[in-house]
Amino acid sequence: MLRNVEKLVGFCFLAYEENLPLLLSELKSRFPQYKKPEIFGELVCFFDKTFSADFIENAKINLPYWASTACFEVEKVSFDSIGDAAKYLKDIQRNWAGYQFSQFRRAALIQEKLPFINQKPKNFPFEIVSSNIGLYTLLDEHTMLICANTTSTLPRGQLSFVEDHENPPSRAYLKIQEALVRFKAAFPNANLPKENDYCFEAGACPGGWTWVLRNLGCKVLACDRAPLVDKLMNDPMVEFVKHDAFTLKPEEIGKVDWVFSDVICYPERLYEWINKWLDSGLVSNMICTIKMQGEIDWALVEKFANIPNSKVVHLCYNKHELTWMHCKAGNINESN
Repeated sequence: MLRNVEKLVGFCFLAYEENLPLLLSELKSRFPQYKKPEIFGELVCFFDKTFSADFIENAKINLPYWASTACFEVEKVSFDSIGDAAKYLKDIQRNWAGYQFSQFRRAALIQEKLPFINQKPKNFPFEIVSSNIGLYTLLDEHTMLICANTTSTLPRGQLSFVEDHENPPSRAYLKIQEALVRFKAAFPNANLPKENDYCFEAGACPGGWTWVLRNLGCKVLACDRAPLVDKLMNDPMVEFVKHDAFTLKPEEIGKVDWVFSDVICYPERLYEWINKWLDSGLVSNMICTIKMQGEIDWALVEKFANIPNSKVVHLCYNKHELTWMHCKAGNINESN
């Protein structure tokens, strides 16, 4: 039986795996109003009975980038048995994914009693489902924190792909795969790159992103100072230009369906380059990695986010990076 259910006033942020220091640093810099967190593994919680409804609503609007998902309307539940815990969760809704920092075996037994959800690595491409998913974590043998409706519809807000260890030129291919999946989730009316779409990739060497685009049937103009792997260099649907991509004017390249960049450069330079492309009117969709150089300039990140029809996200396959995406069609979905 249940011993007690307490509705907590506040919210929690779950850090991307192994990114807790980055989340804590972001919270300190961007959200100084959040005081004295309780930390359970990589789950950072702010509970205070004095939080107003407006304070919590504002927290929902402006989420930290280094949080894979956020929990509002959190409950602290005390229970006697594994069956009691599972029944309480099932009575609320179907879909739950656990995050655990301790009590791993006990949590696994609870998960076994819940309806099945697929948490295995995905095959690219796939579409993120839109149904709600809850999060629960065991604080001890008889106590758990739960949130029925997190801000992501992915389990724990995170995803992974079935990896190809033979064909891609680099592991960077995983980054563009995730970016495209999240692009579709962010812009539901948009299409992913498809057969005969014309794509320009800046800083393409050794070709991880170009490899993904070719597998989708795209034509690729790849630009870098170093060549791609031989297989891509010999692909008739890949044109290679040896050049600094950021010094090429959009007018020299012409109209393209997509622009991609995973170039190592200062964010300020990337921001200027992006706006040149947008001002040119020669591109509809863009995905670019914002490579952080030292301490993060959050005001500059906000400038990226404020570009119309754009969204900034952190990917599971990012490290000390963020990803900016733009869709001319707009219609942004803020979840995932």
